[in-house]
Amino acid sequence: MAAANPWDPATALNAAGLLLGHFITSELVTQEMLNISKKSTSCFVNFSRLQQITDIQAEIYQKNLEIELLSLEKDAADVVHPSFLAQKCHSLQSMNNHLEAVLKEKRSLRQRLLKPICQGNLPIEAVYHRYIVHLLELAVTFIERLEDHLETIRNIPYLDADLKKMSTALAKMDILVTETEELAENILKWREQQKEVSSHIPKILAEKNSLHKHGVIVPPLPLTSKVNVQSINAK
Repeated sequence: MAAANPWDPATALNAAGLLLGHFITSELVTQEMLNISKKSTSCFVNFSRLQQITDIQAEIYQKNLEIELLSLEKDAADVVHPSFLAQKCHSLQSMNNHLEAVLKEKRSLRQRLLKPICQGNLPIEAVYHRYIVHLLELAVTFIERLEDHLETIRNIPYLDADLKKMSTALAKMDILVTETEELAENILKWREQQKEVSSHIPKILAEKNSLHKHGVIVPPLPLTSKVNVQSINAK
């Protein structure tokens, strides 16, 4: 049989129930306040929720560990995975067999290497013939230019001195170009002066002849053109 609720005045027969009934009658306590107090406490509900949250966090932590282990296994698969290890072991075994064969035939291989290769035929599959033709063309071109390449390599230590000489030669060339331009300008000026003198000579001769007829002595003309030519030659 369920125990009576001490907070319910209808079912309570003890002093507490009577006291609550008196409080309700005197309106010191309302029925809504008593109903709120009758609700079950949420403490145990919170405990259950906290336990669920703890279990979920533990499960998430476990899943994260599993994911990290899987990622590590993926990264190290080529090292620890059996299939990859089998492939590596097979490669190492074939290399070991090849080295053993080389060591066994060491003497014959040494003798073959000491002999010069001359008029020997190398067996090449037909699929690679066109590539060999292209390779031979490249080899011929390289051999033709080999001496030029070697000469370039030999001249590398002297590049700085050659560059300095080239800079000096360019500076001298600039000076010569400037002097040539000045000389060309002087020649053009001299030609203009000669044209002016040539245009005035007939007039001067005519005046001189007329003056001679009248008995006037004219001094000789100044040699301006000759002086200009001498100055140009001196420059």
